[in-house]
Amino acid sequence: MSALVQTARDTLQYAYGYSQGRYASFGLSTIVAKASNLVSIPLPLLSLFAVPLFGGSTTRMSLVAFYLTWSALLLSHDPLKLELYGTLAIRLIFFVLPALLFLAFDCSFPQLSKNIKSRGRRALPGQLGRNRVLEIVGVAIGNVLLAVFFQAALELLWVRVFRFRSLLKGVSKVPTVPLPWSVAINLIQGFVIRGAAHYAVHRYLLHAYRSIFKTWHLRWQHSVALPFSIVAAYDHPAVYLVSVWLPTILPAYLFRWHVLTWQLFLVLTSLEELFIFSGYNVLPSAIMLTGMARRIEAHFDS
Repeated sequence: MSALVQTARDTLQYAYGYSQGRYASFGLSTIVAKASNLVSIPLPLLSLFAVPLFGGSTTRMSLVAFYLTWSALLLSHDPLKLELYGTLAIRLIFFVLPALLFLAFDCSFPQLSKNIKSRGRRALPGQLGRNRVLEIVGVAIGNVLLAVFFQAALELLWVRVFRFRSLLKGVSKVPTVPLPWSVAINLIQGFVIRGAAHYAVHRYLLHAYRSIFKTWHLRWQHSVALPFSIVAAYDHPAVYLVSVWLPTILPAYLFRWHVLTWQLFLVLTSLEELFIFSGYNVLPSAIMLTGMARRIEAHFDS
């Protein structure tokens, strides 16, 4: 009996010592390193604009810096992870974080916010109550993460299981950069196909015909009287994937875009969602996207 007790004690001591050694190094420095690694993914896109602004460089120097940054990232990261981490970083930087900042502003300074909301006080999210707002935020962030997960699952299935080439170009150890003209053509294709697909899904699947998707859409997103930015990603997860994620990723897969073209397109669509759902009558939602923003508000009113 004493031998069994001693054995159990030794096992517990070993497990405790192992766990101490295993997780002692996982501190703030590790978290900061992981976060820095994630944030560094969109640097190629940022370097294309930052070098001419701050260095007084020519366009050629900007392109050289862009190519070198992209090559360095390819050599230091797994290409597939680079695509997926880049997608996640872009969604966080250009949609989730700004949307949360807008929401914090609306809730913290309602007297100021109502003056720049096109529908005034009735468009303030604080009227929904704290628990309801937190629920909307949680579902929206979950949907953003779910979309990245689906993209990762498709890539892994396509490349690792079926052994096909990646769904996007540039996901390899050989550095390639798309030409500006091809990027422009792809972006035009992307917005046309995305707009048509989004309209068809929204018009027919979510509103015209009776379906479980229509029921979910009305019970989830249309339970919010007037939109604010984070509501762009608030819907039943299945509806979000079909009506938002699929129309956005579809042109990239159809034409097998370069991963950098996809990430640039994702930046633009993320900013579009951020502003047209914001409800503000200032910022780009009232300058470049005013028609789209007002149609979104009218749609929620109806």
